[in-house]
Amino acid sequence: MRQLGVEVFDETLLFARDGPDYSLTNAKGLRSEANMTFRFGDHVLDAARRELRRGSQHIAVEPQVFDLLVHLLQNHHRVVSKEELIDSVWAGRSISDSTFTSQINAARRAIGDSGANQTLIRTLPRKGIRFVGSVDVLSDGAGLDESGASRVSTGRRTYPALPDKPSIVVLPFENLSAEKGTDYLADGIVEAITSALSRVRSFFVIARMSAYTYRGRSVNVRDIGKELGVAYVLEGSVQKARAQLRITVQLIETEKGTHVWSSRYDGAIGDLFDLQDRISAQVMGALGPSLRTAEIERSRRKRPQDLGSYDYTMRAMPHVWAREKDENSKALGLLETAISADPDYALALSLAGWCHAQCLVYNWVENIVESRDKALSFAERAAELSGDDPMVLAILGAIHSLVQNHGTARVLLERALAIDPNDAWAWGRLGWLENYVGQPQNAITNFERALRLSPLDPTNFNNYVGMGSANEIMQNYDQAAALFQRALEERPNATWIYRHLASSLYGAGRFEEARRAFAQLTEIFPDLTITKFKQAMRFQQAAIDRMAENLQRLGLRD
Repeated sequence: MRQLGVEVFDETLLFARDGPDYSLTNAKGLRSEANMTFRFGDHVLDAARRELRRGSQHIAVEPQVFDLLVHLLQNHHRVVSKEELIDSVWAGRSISDSTFTSQINAARRAIGDSGANQTLIRTLPRKGIRFVGSVDVLSDGAGLDESGASRVSTGRRTYPALPDKPSIVVLPFENLSAEKGTDYLADGIVEAITSALSRVRSFFVIARMSAYTYRGRSVNVRDIGKELGVAYVLEGSVQKARAQLRITVQLIETEKGTHVWSSRYDGAIGDLFDLQDRISAQVMGALGPSLRTAEIERSRRKRPQDLGSYDYTMRAMPHVWAREKDENSKALGLLETAISADPDYALALSLAGWCHAQCLVYNWVENIVESRDKALSFAERAAELSGDDPMVLAILGAIHSLVQNHGTARVLLERALAIDPNDAWAWGRLGWLENYVGQPQNAITNFERALRLSPLDPTNFNNYVGMGSANEIMQNYDQAAALFQRALEERPNATWIYRHLASSLYGAGRFEEARRAFAQLTEIFPDLTITKFKQAMRFQQAAIDRMAENLQRLGLRD
């Protein structure tokens, strides 16, 4: 029904189009100024004209879906609750959950997003909805020209805020090949890496089409960071010479323009798709630890008054992975602060659970049952909040493996690897699970894969411990001792390793070395007994009994 300059789309919402000062008025009399233009990726939404375009293409959008987009874009800096959206778009009228979900999905489809990807409109369980894409807000007077391009704004340009997670754009790689018509090689590598990154919910990744707007442009990485709202840029080059390819990749922090990590990959072009997959896997395996390290450093640079739950969690990370008693206590203190700031932050909850699980297996506490219960409590709470973040899933799987819920652990770890098959830490934890269930050969395969994916990861010492344990289970004691010694060379403060080293040296018949290792063990753990040792071990009983017998012969009391 049309009435003199007013379109009635809904009995409770009137959309006046009487002039340039367009406004939205709902049945409660709330007025929301919408004389703005929003640019995100290759889309432009002009609220005054009620137009959504992708490039020069006009996209038809239902009125309520359009207003959903306007409200989310206006509030892209924060999470918008379901109640707030209903109040704004439906005038507070009661609607069904299915109606609300279908309208959110329609908004996603209109801008090329989906419920599976959620790269622009993200649902945060128990919190609400947030537009997480980078947004340029153009002030009054900015809009679309007849070609669909955005008009220049005379107002001050605003930039999107950085998300509370590692944020990255993969720029088009430079083609350094002498041969013409080989741009497809560089584009294929970029698409493979972007696709792999986008599957990881722990990362905020700019869509490929937005990244390609920088092709051929000379733009400072700091400016790219501001324009896209990302903390990191991944750039690179591809060079083809006859049947060989050389690909160089570097990760740059946008705040200071500093290089975080770089690497070079060479291979034959004979099987291009296999080469793309291999390089993408290697890049992803190296990116994860590099980004975590860079995020930790960024959080340390912040002033105390600027710290939030994410920052405290990042600060806790190096203490979590140190696998040392004092470091573990520091991690728990920081994570408790993070959880106090945001009780529903799944990553902080899962890491706290992991810290309590470590107390359980490294003989750091007297009350093992209490640590087990705390580990499971945090794990279950995190699982309720985030069932699709591969890092959270991997941590939860590791916790369940340590409390000997092996079936649940395998499901969680395999689900994490289905989402992010290049997560070296998850492969390592799956290796430990294979040790626990008596499959040491499978364990070694998984540990080797973890080392290959992330050869410079500071937590790799634990993969050597895992391979040492696999050999210890198989009674290959000399090989086990060599791997435990390698792990101690990389992480001397991980003194719990002496439990395994002393036992393996004794099993190898290297009694004098075994006694020296045992002396260090008892100096560090003066209250350790055979009973406590067995309670901490997670292997099958026959393997535990063999290890305990070796330690008992060295003098460990019952």
